[in-house]
Amino acid sequence: MSYFSERTTGKTIAAKPAKSAAAFSALKREIMLGLLPAGTVLTELELANHFGCSQGTVREALLQLQEEGLVLRKAHRGTQVSECTEAEAIEMFKVRQQIECSGIIRALSRPSRSLVGDLNDLLGEMIAAAKADDELELAAHDREFHRRIFHDADLPALDPILHRCLIHNHRFKILRSSTPRDLVATAERHRSIIDAIEEQDLFRASQALRHHIATIVDLGPDVFVEPAQ
Repeated sequence: MSYFSERTTGKTIAAKPAKSAAAFSALKREIMLGLLPAGTVLTELELANHFGCSQGTVREALLQLQEEGLVLRKAHRGTQVSECTEAEAIEMFKVRQQIECSGIIRALSRPSRSLVGDLNDLLGEMIAAAKADDELELAAHDREFHRRIFHDADLPALDPILHRCLIHNHRFKILRSSTPRDLVATAERHRSIIDAIEEQDLFRASQALRHHIATIVDLGPDVFVEPAQ
């Protein structure tokens, strides 16, 4: 099935990179909200006509979406919106927890002077997005928050892995939700992490982050507990 929602809008901007960014952002919003469901076929020609740009520009946007795990590009089969399954979500939560909880200990062993201020600024951006009822903008600042902490861990090769996990976690959470959430409360959940970092309490910061990740969504039994051998 080939489908492209007319709700997606691209900005008419002359510069090719800006057009690619506009297409990427619009398609990402549609996928994250579930308006472009898993399995939807995305054709370069159709998208190029929609955004008023070249197929090469669309291809750049699709490659960015592929890097974030939101689409799959296969030879002779075109591009399709990727699945967002609970099984993958659980594994990505586990990977994310391992990366972030190890990373925050490294980060706090030599924190940059700007870390706490940057995190408070990002929390303010999250709260503003929450009050505007913009869950996608809130999620974007949420990802910046977690990647800002991890930046100080000085493990740059792992950042793309963490970013993909964050994207998948947020997509899964949005698609799984059947009732409205208190977005301000979602943003405020980050405050305990900032408090622990400000006090340079390694154990408390790691535990706050671990609890934060484990309680993002209700997956039933604690998926972070290793099965008995």
